[in-house]
Amino acid sequence: MLVNHITGIEDREKRTQSAYTVIEIIKQLFPAMKQENDQKLWDDIYIMSEFKLDVDGPFPMPEKELLGKKPQPIGYPKGEVKFKHYGRNIEKLIEKAIEIENDEEQENAIIYIGQLMRSFHSTWNRDNFDDGIILDDIKTLSKGRLHIDLEKVRENALFESNTRRDFKIPHIEEEQQKKKHQNHGGKKHRNNGFKKRR
Repeated sequence: MLVNHITGIEDREKRTQSAYTVIEIIKQLFPAMKQENDQKLWDDIYIMSEFKLDVDGPFPMPEKELLGKKPQPIGYPKGEVKFKHYGRNIEKLIEKAIEIENDEEQENAIIYIGQLMRSFHSTWNRDNFDDGIILDDIKTLSKGRLHIDLEKVRENALFESNTRRDFKIPHIEEEQQKKKHQNHGGKKHRNNGFKKRR
């Protein structure tokens, strides 16, 4: 192997020049390697030499102990999700809805959340579905702080996905209002003397 041959060269300067030549040969033989980070290519030849290659390279030899070392496990969010088929984001939306003080806005939030929950629930269980299940789950997740009349939900099909959604997540609505204000330059539109039809 070429790398082993270079490792055995006694003259350090020639050994270093030969190592640089090998890096260039690799790049020419494998054009895709040109996009690789040079440090990775140098690491590769150090590893191929079993960490015996002693040259004046542009990068230090990688630590042998790190080779094959298992990566650190990725941390997962703490706290158990009460209903896994809804996920963590539904719980966060419910927390936001609880903070809404205006009754009408809070009801719109419940309807929006109910529609999402219904769509998630239907992917898990299409049989024996009832809006009462969603309301019970909302009550459980909000610890009884969110409520909407079941008959109202059923009669108006409020949890159906085609129902108009007036509720928007607060921070998104604020951004949209800012953009709208910037686009209009804070000026009011003139109606040229015509009144809007209602």
